[in-house]
Amino acid sequence: MRHLRTKGRGLAFRVGLYAVALAAGLQIQAASAQDKPAATPASVQPQTASRGIYYVDFRARTAASYGHAFVWYGRADQKQIEVAGLHPASESVVPYIIGHVFPVPSETGKSYGDLDEEYVTASYRVYMTEAEAKDVFAFIKRLQARSPMWNAATWNCVAFIQAIAMHMDLKVPGNHLLYPEDWVNQLRKLNGGRRYMSSPAVAQASSNPSAAAQKPAAPARSQTAAASY
Repeated sequence: MRHLRTKGRGLAFRVGLYAVALAAGLQIQAASAQDKPAATPASVQPQTASRGIYYVDFRARTAASYGHAFVWYGRADQKQIEVAGLHPASESVVPYIIGHVFPVPSETGKSYGDLDEEYVTASYRVYMTEAEAKDVFAFIKRLQARSPMWNAATWNCVAFIQAIAMHMDLKVPGNHLLYPEDWVNQLRKLNGGRRYMSSPAVAQASSNPSAAAQKPAAPARSQTAAASY
């Protein structure tokens, strides 16, 4: 009788050990399943891939007279900035004066003051996808290559960036004789402040515009420091 009881206890002990081992094994498998990242379908792309990280920023700055219009363009996640803008190919005021009557040789890169935020009077930035950027940036390069002359009445800085805006299918003021600041502000208004080239218009007032898009107070020295084109 004692032998049977001892045998029964031994069997019960072995069964208990097996149950404990089985439970521990199940817990380890469950923990491994939690640590393993969920499988992601190959067709799912990161959200950033579909969002526009490239941009063209239509800008106006103060100058000796009525100001200058130009664009910044590049990638929003990089510090490097490309500048395109039409202006007389000289720091002298003489070609600028002559250019109000006759066309004068031009330059289409950055001019003095284009990289200084303290001179900015208006800014309107539009983001785009990589495919859109390749097309727009190539157009800007072509526009620079075929703009050898500057004339205040016919082909000036505003007309230059207006051609870029039209290529981007933005609504434009249609008058390149406006002051640069007024033209950029009207461009933003006509497009409802839309922030993406391929998206529907979105009111800028509800989208927390960046500080660069806000009009800073221009220092007094800026009125004479930057050239006017």
